[in-house]
Amino acid sequence: MSDINILELAKKLRLTGIPDTLLARVEQARAASLSYEELLSMLFQDEDEARQQKLLAGRVRQARFEEPQCFENFELARYSTQVTQAIRTLMTGKFIKEKNHVIIMGPVGTGKTHLAQALGLMACQRHKKVCFIRANELLNQFHQARADETWTALFKRYSRYDVLILDDFGLKALSPEQSTDLYDLIAAIHVNSMLIITTNRKIEGWMELFYDPVMANAALDRIVNKAYRIVLDGESYRKKFIPKFNLVDDK
Repeated sequence: MSDINILELAKKLRLTGIPDTLLARVEQARAASLSYEELLSMLFQDEDEARQQKLLAGRVRQARFEEPQCFENFELARYSTQVTQAIRTLMTGKFIKEKNHVIIMGPVGTGKTHLAQALGLMACQRHKKVCFIRANELLNQFHQARADETWTALFKRYSRYDVLILDDFGLKALSPEQSTDLYDLIAAIHVNSMLIITTNRKIEGWMELFYDPVMANAALDRIVNKAYRIVLDGESYRKKFIPKFNLVDDK
């Protein structure tokens, strides 16, 4: 059977990875005098890799990152030794295996969202279903869902993620409705799923966010006692991009 016929058959069988590498693999097999079994093994490996990449791309799209971030462009050197060591522990993926939450704290611009999205991408690479969303947007969606009677469906959707990333939590105090929605979501997912939370507030300040202190205690108990806590230090990333204007009169 010719290479062209094999390509056509591969496409017919929806083997999307093999056509991209077939010709190169055949030349490689001929040059190295590989057996048919070795050639087939390489082609099937190429197919499997292509399928895994396609599935990964789908998980990344579903996660809805603001912009997919990774650890390769994360500047670890800007942090203290203690913070760097804590981040390297997260980079091992141990928290995913153990289903631990992650709380990332720090001032504006210190890399909280970048780190959260890099952890989310790593979870996608480990076949986890991930969702990135700003905390206020999530609560607004729940509020709207009450109005159009889709709250239950929305709640089930968010409670089924393996990793839920809540960005910018604690920007403002929660209403009674928001407190209830957030507590119910935390209670539903804290055992079988992971939360990654970024916030400008210290954990001690979370109590005042909830309308009901009893509900606040219950929510914190479920998260904090099962979480890695990272406090990012250093200056804001955004200071690098503040434009400098020439104040000298050129006239």
